[in-house]
Amino acid sequence: MKKTMTALAAVVFSASAVLGSAQAQDKKKFTIALVPGLTTDAFYITMRKGAEAAAKAVGADLVFQGAPEFNPVQQAPVLDAVIARHPDAILIAPTDKTQLVQPLKKAADAGIPVITVDTFIGTGNYQTGSGDADFPLAYIASDNVMGGKMAARALAKAIGDKGKVYVSNVKPGVSTTDQREEGFKEEMKAHPGITVLQTQFNDDDANKAASQLQSVYARNSDLAGVFGANLFSALGAANGVQQAGQAGKVKVIAFDAPTTIVGNIKSGLIDGAIAQHPAEIGYYGVISAYAHLTGQSIPTTIGTGFTVMDKENIDQPDVAKFIYKD
Repeated sequence: MKKTMTALAAVVFSASAVLGSAQAQDKKKFTIALVPGLTTDAFYITMRKGAEAAAKAVGADLVFQGAPEFNPVQQAPVLDAVIARHPDAILIAPTDKTQLVQPLKKAADAGIPVITVDTFIGTGNYQTGSGDADFPLAYIASDNVMGGKMAARALAKAIGDKGKVYVSNVKPGVSTTDQREEGFKEEMKAHPGITVLQTQFNDDDANKAASQLQSVYARNSDLAGVFGANLFSALGAANGVQQAGQAGKVKVIAFDAPTTIVGNIKSGLIDGAIAQHPAEIGYYGVISAYAHLTGQSIPTTIGTGFTVMDKENIDQPDVAKFIYKD
């Protein structure tokens, strides 16, 4: 039976069940590996900080090893190297939901428990007994469909609920950004005054996203807004808006909130950002791995939250704390 858990319930789970057992027993020191989507992104750096905090709390060693780009061709050999070290568990943000299935099966076949964080393989529905990608123990991430819906609502509000918009996305096959686009388009059906144009895929290249914005604007002089489904998509689209001389006129909603986006929000170039909570993802990932390794059952899904940032609240401490760490 599929078990799900909200972030609030996960706090109870982690604090009472896992930390309590860690303090109460003479335990083996486990090694848990975290393989991010890429090593240089503030999102994954913040995730690492959360994972390190959890590892310290339970007395585990954390290994952080990844590729410099969000690319399955680069991630697969990194994963092979991690498997060769035979950690006690692997947390991974797969860079493709199909291409990473077989590489991750090597870990499972080697007896290494796998938990996916941020992104998933297959459908993200694990431990169902069906399909070839249900072997990970758990998927820990933001609800990206909901995040896409939140972005749609924010953009609809920014453009007065009318006009043409589009999604600037990475490429098909990335589980998180696929879901954000899905949620965005689903929510926009409730806004009949808004027309959603064809999605533009930029291959995670901000310069390409900027050029695409200018091309879309050239074909649609009444373009009202754009949703950047990840950081580079949003920053690229915002630069394209500026280059087209439409800053403040074409509204931009971003997904993710590194420090580099703060100035753009304050200047009005970007109207809002949907901030995930990557530290929570890393924290719950390690706690879940440790719980499994010490004989406890864990939920197959743990969802973490969002914070919507804009010019009005970006300096408020309870909002600013969710800006990703460099």
